[in-house]
Amino acid sequence: MAQEDRVLSGMQSSGRLHIGNLVGALQNWVRLQDKYDCFYFIADWHSLTTGYANPSTIKESTEDLLMNFLAAGLDPDRCTIFIQSRILQHAELHLLLSMIAPLGWLERVPSYKEKQQELKDRDLSTYGFLGYPLLQTADIIIYKAKYVPVGIDQVPHLEISREIARRFNFLYREVFPEPEALLTEFPKVPGVDGRKMSKSYDNAIYLSDAPEVIENKLRTMMTDPARKRRTDRGNPELSPVFHLHNIFSSKEEQDEVAEGCRTAGIGCIDCKKILIKNIFRILEPIWAKRAELISNPRILNEVAEKGTEKARKVAEETMVLVREVMGLR
Repeated sequence: MAQEDRVLSGMQSSGRLHIGNLVGALQNWVRLQDKYDCFYFIADWHSLTTGYANPSTIKESTEDLLMNFLAAGLDPDRCTIFIQSRILQHAELHLLLSMIAPLGWLERVPSYKEKQQELKDRDLSTYGFLGYPLLQTADIIIYKAKYVPVGIDQVPHLEISREIARRFNFLYREVFPEPEALLTEFPKVPGVDGRKMSKSYDNAIYLSDAPEVIENKLRTMMTDPARKRRTDRGNPELSPVFHLHNIFSSKEEQDEVAEGCRTAGIGCIDCKKILIKNIFRILEPIWAKRAELISNPRILNEVAEKGTEKARKVAEETMVLVREVMGLR
């Protein structure tokens, strides 16, 4: 596979993965591994940018994330899976990029003020939080990745990586390609309370949840508030359950549920039973693979070591060139 066909993406080890992460990113990663030279990593350093005061969960989250990568279908023989903090070259490049990045560029990144508003209970007046885009840029360009899979709303976040790569190339020498967005359709997955599914909202259905836990979450999930009785007619568009049907159920089932809701021909419990069946169908092979990995943790260590060794080699090749053009050899 040619280097210019490389894809790079990662996930923070800041908690358990939920079905929103599965359909929004992981399933797409699985498809991409057959088309590109894919590098996927666990961003444990990034977890510290907002969770530095309580790092005790990072190790457990990293292991669970790696397990879910494999259970969802990522194949270490078809892609490179590694852990960010084991590649010290990321930190070195991050430091060097911080020498050339204008402060104003970092302050105007859309997520900088958005997250400060969202996480008001945490002190985010740190360089680590401000410099998050620089570490993210280092993660991407150190592998000379051409593509980064993102949704349309995340394109501005990638633009700063392109600008920093461009600035480095202008100041020193053409070293880094400017990473391009590989536009991906990320469905908006509602949580059990109707808001966007999120760990921080405590409204998620996790890949590691037991079947009975998921069934209970879905059975008690809110529907159209107008349907107080079985005979009341409803509007499926107002029901978060129906929006999950749009993601996990067939077109025929979606039409059946929508018509049944509008005519009161189907009750909310029956509607949820169909959804539960379809979510279980997707999660059952993941549960089986997780059980296999839990009983044989050696596999996780081998995958992490193999991927990290390959990633470290590529990263060091880049850093040799970076040190040379910056006069640091």
